[in-house]
Amino acid sequence: MTDLLKAWFPNVMERLPEFFSSLTQTLIMVGVSGAISFVFSLIIGVALTVTARQGIRRNGLIFNLLDKLIDLFRSIPFIILTAALVPVTRKLMGAAIGPKGAIIPLVVGITPFFSRQIESALAGLDPGYVEAAEAMGMSTWQIIWHVYLREGIPSIIRVSTITIISLVGETATVGIVGGGGLGDFAIRLGYQRYMYDVTIATIIVLVILIAVIELFGRLLAEVVEH
Repeated sequence: MTDLLKAWFPNVMERLPEFFSSLTQTLIMVGVSGAISFVFSLIIGVALTVTARQGIRRNGLIFNLLDKLIDLFRSIPFIILTAALVPVTRKLMGAAIGPKGAIIPLVVGITPFFSRQIESALAGLDPGYVEAAEAMGMSTWQIIWHVYLREGIPSIIRVSTITIISLVGETATVGIVGGGGLGDFAIRLGYQRYMYDVTIATIIVLVILIAVIELFGRLLAEVVEH
């Protein structure tokens, strides 16, 4: 097996520690930025849901402000957003390159998309749950916690899975500007130095990673739903 891998992926096998280090960096970037983004996106998604026209606390000012900010950031290509955030990233993280420097761009880049996904997940809940909660005299916070968040867990898991998959793609993109991870590994060696086996190996690993994330997310949603 080792001989076969050396024949098919000679440059990867020669740099196996670096390859595994890049994979670890990608997992760290996805984990940290995904966790931070989840918190922000959950807050924004809930705020959009409750302040919408049909929400339990309709507020046109807050809804329109959040709505337009999300549209604004979603309209900026991620690679341009990453470059524009370099001064902010350097000030907050102390570095603008490597996995540490990629966290801020990844959070800012994925949060608008994640917020929309959570908004859609919560909007898909049966309105009867909310009406029943209001009839029982629940407060706004009680409805948010007991209805939107608890009843919406399966949908939130599903949209979180979609978002994490998108986030994996963005970690590869951030490698263009020295963000580290598998994207940086593939660009430096596979693209700039014409080591095509590095590019193929990176694609295979990313496809497997995405498949595992999708499978885990689907199974978790089914378990929670039942």
